[in-house]
Amino acid sequence: MAVYTEVSDEELAAFISLYDIGGVLSVKGIAEGVENSNFLLRTEGGTFILTLYEKRVKAEDLPFFIALMEHLAQHGLNCPQPVRNRSGEALGQLADRAAAIVTFLEGIGVNRPTVQHCGPVGEVLAQLHLAGADFKGFRANALSVSGWRPLFDAAKDGADTVTPGLRDATAAALADLEQEWPQGLPSGVIHADLFPDNVFFLKGELSGLIDFYFACNDFYAYDLAIGLNAWCFEKDGSFNMTKGRAMIAGYQSLRVLTPAEVAALPILCRGAALRFMLTRLVDWLNVPPGALVRPKDPLEYYRKLRFFQSADKATDFGYVE
Repeated sequence: MAVYTEVSDEELAAFISLYDIGGVLSVKGIAEGVENSNFLLRTEGGTFILTLYEKRVKAEDLPFFIALMEHLAQHGLNCPQPVRNRSGEALGQLADRAAAIVTFLEGIGVNRPTVQHCGPVGEVLAQLHLAGADFKGFRANALSVSGWRPLFDAAKDGADTVTPGLRDATAAALADLEQEWPQGLPSGVIHADLFPDNVFFLKGELSGLIDFYFACNDFYAYDLAIGLNAWCFEKDGSFNMTKGRAMIAGYQSLRVLTPAEVAALPILCRGAALRFMLTRLVDWLNVPPGALVRPKDPLEYYRKLRFFQSADKATDFGYVE
């Protein structure tokens, strides 16, 4: 979440007038994240999130995201719900961007994940996978292994300005993953971006998930690998085995990993680390002038990649046989 596109008062008022949510009381840009322009919107009808879709989000994918959030909510997952306008549409146009309003979800993200967070996150991830099993929509993962080389090509010339040797190390890691990436694992709808700022807690309990704009169809275990990357490292870069064990156990309390998934998990964790390192690297090297945005450090995920390159088995990061 960030602000790339400014919206005038007149444009906003005209857009909001299409909805039955009352007049605008306040609107404030949200600076976190790097993908879309997001605003905290307060109206006479309540509190909402207004999103203008930018960058990697394709207009043709938006109906998938809208339908998925509605489907998951109908199956018991607490997530934001699209607000439809008087014409029944969940998508509109604002400031020459596709735009949507979703309900505001109570709770806060986690700055310093603990073991007590990681178990519930694993469990809700499995809940999402099970709830989405009968979802009819399909969206290929544009940021799976086939999408990493274009990202590398876009960033390779500037990679060594971030840290010496990054270009060659990334090229080698990418080539290995392209050769080793598994096939035929259990798959379906995944969140694909389940970071601490996308999971809300309220009074110590997990209250819901947000930001489904990377959701797609891919391996379930890849989604778990993303979670292990995002939640189970300490600030000093070390992997916390207890957190990894809690997340995997939480996941398996609802959906047990197959032997093939367990065997592939080290490769999937390397892939998840590389994927986020590459998108962060591209963003780091290409921040739009004047954007209200804080690019995230690609080297954080380079260090995670190096850890997972040393992990041969899922038991090295928390799986219990």
